[in-house]
Amino acid sequence: MIAKKKVLPISGSTRSNSSNHLLIRTIADLTADRLEWLEAPSIADLPHFNPDLDIEPAPPAVAAFRDSLRQADGILICTPEYAHGVPGSLKNAIDWTVGTADFSHKPTVLITASTDGRYGHAALLETLRVIEAGHVDQLQLQIPFIRTKIDATGRITDPAILQAVQQVLAAFIDSLVTADR
Repeated sequence: MIAKKKVLPISGSTRSNSSNHLLIRTIADLTADRLEWLEAPSIADLPHFNPDLDIEPAPPAVAAFRDSLRQADGILICTPEYAHGVPGSLKNAIDWTVGTADFSHKPTVLITASTDGRYGHAALLETLRVIEAGHVDQLQLQIPFIRTKIDATGRITDPAILQAVQQVLAAFIDSLVTADR
């Protein structure tokens, strides 16, 4: 039997019951037979990025976050957009990885699920390109008006969005398999 690929989900929201947390749970359920979902540390626990603190040993929350990234074969980011930009906690988390290249060439899915999302999505996509996140240009999806497309449990109720999510997940799984070659 082939071992399941390990995926680290990262939510760009720090709200406990956000649409993005619900969407991550739904995606994990949709792929549970093919992927192993790692426990994601909260990005809210990370200290503000400060290059003076980016030394060994790293602050404990940073070390735990980086370790989770290293254990993963791939990464799924589900995030809202805040004020036409990337949520500060998510950008802060990514900033802690710039010097360690933990995203470099690792297949990374970006799903922006928000009211609009296009500005934050574009900004985060550019950041992920700079840190060389793998296949991110092919593994991206925007879900505008997310609250009208999922129910209270996170189940995707919009057939077109469900199909789009399934397509990006299929491409993600393919990229995880081909990353081994």
